[in-house]
Amino acid sequence: MRTTRAVPLLLATLLAATACGAQVEGADAAATTTVPRCAQPVEYREPQNAVAYEGGSADKLFALGLADKVRGYVMPPANPPVTESPWAEDYASVEMLSDDLLNRELVVDAGADLVVAGWRSGFSDERGITPELLDRLGIQSFMHTETCWNYPGFPERVTPIEGLYEDLRRLGDIFRVPERADAVVADMQARVAAVEAAAPRLDPPPSVFLYDSGTDRPNSAANQVPPNDIIRLAGGRNILDDVDGRWTDVGWETVVERQPEIIMILDYGDQSAQEKIDFLKSLPTLRSVPAVQNDNFFVLDYNEGISGPRNIDGLERFGGYLREFSR
Repeated sequence: MRTTRAVPLLLATLLAATACGAQVEGADAAATTTVPRCAQPVEYREPQNAVAYEGGSADKLFALGLADKVRGYVMPPANPPVTESPWAEDYASVEMLSDDLLNRELVVDAGADLVVAGWRSGFSDERGITPELLDRLGIQSFMHTETCWNYPGFPERVTPIEGLYEDLRRLGDIFRVPERADAVVADMQARVAAVEAAAPRLDPPPSVFLYDSGTDRPNSAANQVPPNDIIRLAGGRNILDDVDGRWTDVGWETVVERQPEIIMILDYGDQSAQEKIDFLKSLPTLRSVPAVQNDNFFVLDYNEGISGPRNIDGLERFGGYLREFSR
């Protein structure tokens, strides 16, 4: 795990109060703390038995040193093995509650007092597990800010990387470790700034298409998910940065029309990254695409592509790739 630089306590406290909008209710700081859940102010008790859905959620808690406050995690099969995580020891110290999707019965049975997930990525109207329902059960919930852009009633729109910083600050307030959160965020910001400073200044920026999955219609990244920021901050341009959404299906004709110079492969699931590359290279439709013609493929790990601390690792790796890229 990467160590973080210390932040002076006074500065960290001021940053937590101003950047997150947290307010301690009453004189007793251990009572409740008001922190936004998307754009909705929510009073949080300090959690002792948090449940995290997917690697990004658990990684955020572990990056803040909160393993002792985590009851367990839910890890669907698409997520790469937790043994590959920088926080593998923390994962080993808590229970894996399920390898399926998040559901109400699971969190109730686990005795969870906080559930960390994304809107429509963990929380779901269709599956009957929403923040509102958990509120009625007395179970607190926290949603990734990156997923809040279309949250009903309380939308909040930020860039995905800013959403990552905001999540860490807000979780730091909820768990009463704001100075720790500010130190982690400061380290991330410094790493991002270093990538931006070293980014190539090509005109136009290298165009990038992210391939997630799909045969008849590919699933890709629009402008509300971390890969869009990874591509942008490293000096490239997502060919779907004009699509207002998260993970989205497009037509192959759109990919051909926009002529990406690089194809970013999201690596997860039963189909390996190399199998995805081989599939794309086999498609007659894509023969005119520069990325295919020049064999320009970059592999992004699943947990580098969903909201979590490993976004910064993915950014640093893609930044290095773009610095070696030439037309």
